[in-house]
Amino acid sequence: MRIATWNINGLRARLEFVRHWLDARRPDLVGLQELKVDAEQFPAEVFEEDGYHTLAHCQKAWNGVAILSRQPLELVQEGLPGEQESGARMLCASNAGLAFATVYVPNGKSVRHPDFQEKLRWLDSLHEWVARSHDPGDSLVVCGDFNLCPAPIDSWNEKYLRGSIFHTDEERDRNARLQRWGLRDVFRDRHPDTPGFSWWDYRAGAFHRNQGLRIDLLLATSTLASRVREVQVDRDYRKKKDGMIASDHAPVIADLDD
Repeated sequence: MRIATWNINGLRARLEFVRHWLDARRPDLVGLQELKVDAEQFPAEVFEEDGYHTLAHCQKAWNGVAILSRQPLELVQEGLPGEQESGARMLCASNAGLAFATVYVPNGKSVRHPDFQEKLRWLDSLHEWVARSHDPGDSLVVCGDFNLCPAPIDSWNEKYLRGSIFHTDEERDRNARLQRWGLRDVFRDRHPDTPGFSWWDYRAGAFHRNQGLRIDLLLATSTLASRVREVQVDRDYRKKKDGMIASDHAPVIADLDD
């Protein structure tokens, strides 16, 4: 079984790019973030032609998350309870006994901006929803763009960026709390010493210089994490394909034993 997460940075601009990736990588279950389309613009029929069932939580021009699956999906939760004002940032579905949630955590802008406190509150609400709705013994994946670097290794320049947005104790403590509850970071499990950056700024040649951040995470309960055979950041899809412009994020893919 192959699962993945990807912030596509605009579905209208990236639809054919996403389809190219789906055809090349053949994932079974995918969480997408930052769709930037309303519900009427979400191309469910196109993904159906490609062999995928879909669920989407959309918002015009901003945010938006979706789940694509080879198997039928059953909606579990649309929107993070208590955080509706933050926009369409969370979606959870059931897939053959597996609960699969995709999240797009608020950016926060800067540690001095009011949005930073809203980001911390959103992360608190995510923990509350996970703990209230699930058990650590469940088969649960929470994936997505978390907009934080879990540890110093996840940043290209921790020394310079320490204490700035994505690099604060407050953000990292909330991610660690999810892991204490029972969600394991499957990339870091498999690659303890590899930075594994998944996002690079479009500017200043950051991708080619590998000046990135690991902010796109696949978190899973031990029931699933123990089945993970390999995890990779799909850097090849941070590059142009057939003239199509990539997102500033790369997909993160995990292969699980059946």
